[in-house]
Amino acid sequence: MTLARDVMTSSPKTVPPDMTVQQLAHRLFEDEVGGYPVVDGDGRLVGIVTETDLIFMQKQVHIPTTFAFLDAVITLGGGHRFEEELRRLAARTVGDVMTREVVWVAADEPIEKVASLMVEHRLYTIPVVEEGRVVGVIGRRDMVRAFLHGTREGDAAGA
Repeated sequence: MTLARDVMTSSPKTVPPDMTVQQLAHRLFEDEVGGYPVVDGDGRLVGIVTETDLIFMQKQVHIPTTFAFLDAVITLGGGHRFEEELRRLAARTVGDVMTREVVWVAADEPIEKVASLMVEHRLYTIPVVEEGRVVGVIGRRDMVRAFLHGTREGDAAGA
């Protein structure tokens, strides 16, 4: 059985939550990666930040529809979601724009579980965590490489 530790990229690059989004953009571009785990000073996972988070900062703001009814103002379309969008649009640091609820796996998880999580949550990268610390990452490219190495030559040739 192939495990997460067998396919992960060990000792991945990470970023701190106080890094500016400008520094993040430069680093993403230079490293040619899609994102980074965000870790605190002790190396503990606190979030994940991706290119999509930077792209989100450039999107149009959808202002929710409101209407007055008696003495109340009623917001349609989720006032909480609007507040979250504004927070992320005004982001100055990685901590402002990162995703805080991170899908992660332990090093001894089977890659079938990793694949399921990637598909179900539409993820490109999943941190591998041991005792709260990031010990690796698994990206889609890692999964394709694992598929290629796990495929017998006869299967790959269509035999």
